[in-house]
Amino acid sequence: MSQPTVTLNDGRSIPQLGFGVFKVPQDDATKIVGAAIKAGYRAIDTAAIYRNEEGVGAAIAAAGVARDDLFITTKLWNDSHAPDAAKAALATSLKKLGLKAVDLYLIHWPAPGKGDIVATWKSLIAMRDESLATSIGVSNFTKDDLTRIIEATGVVPSVNQIELHPSFQQTDLRAFHAEQGIATESWSPLGQGAGLKDATIGTIAKKHGRSPAQIILRWHLDLGLIVIPKSSTPERMAENFGVFDFALDKDDWTAIEGVDRADGRIGPDPTTFG
Repeated sequence: MSQPTVTLNDGRSIPQLGFGVFKVPQDDATKIVGAAIKAGYRAIDTAAIYRNEEGVGAAIAAAGVARDDLFITTKLWNDSHAPDAAKAALATSLKKLGLKAVDLYLIHWPAPGKGDIVATWKSLIAMRDESLATSIGVSNFTKDDLTRIIEATGVVPSVNQIELHPSFQQTDLRAFHAEQGIATESWSPLGQGAGLKDATIGTIAKKHGRSPAQIILRWHLDLGLIVIPKSSTPERMAENFGVFDFALDKDDWTAIEGVDRADGRIGPDPTTFG
């Protein structure tokens, strides 16, 4: 199946709809990721702190899909922000994944107090230059965090992966990303399931004969965002992947804009977490 991609600022392309494995247990990761790849997903998003990289790696090895056809992301955890620790952390992740390089390596959180994010970002630049990570980016960075590392190094992250869903649309940060050429990637794209119960989303879903999850994922895609839903069941994986054959209209867009809330954040605050 032909899938839309997003071209990053380094010229690389990432599938716009990927598969996230947050909270997928190590013992289940191989089966679940294998099912996702079978369903058509070609981008897999994991992280050191998820403690399932070995299971993800086993699924990649068993999938029967060419390595060049997969896009694998992992992330640097907060306890490894020192330059030497960061390089060791990526080496550990690569060993667990069974890969020579990842397609995208992210600083998971800015983690105030855990080290200088400029030094950490310089470490990722070096890892990219050593071909250990083809593309590099960040996750949960604020505008101030991004400005700091860009001004210090001249290297713009290819991606900022942030909490983003209809109740927390991050309009200002997305606008800054667009100005800088940073791709926005949405984690918790369904609002940890809360969005599936929203009345506005439900009305739009009924109108289109689609599930609430499909409406929300279509919204992310139409915004030009990279999106990484998670599911443990093949049926839901297939449902989430079946969003390429319909479009939302202007009325839908206006209605979903009204779902945004100032207090819509579900996850940690990046300015204090870590």
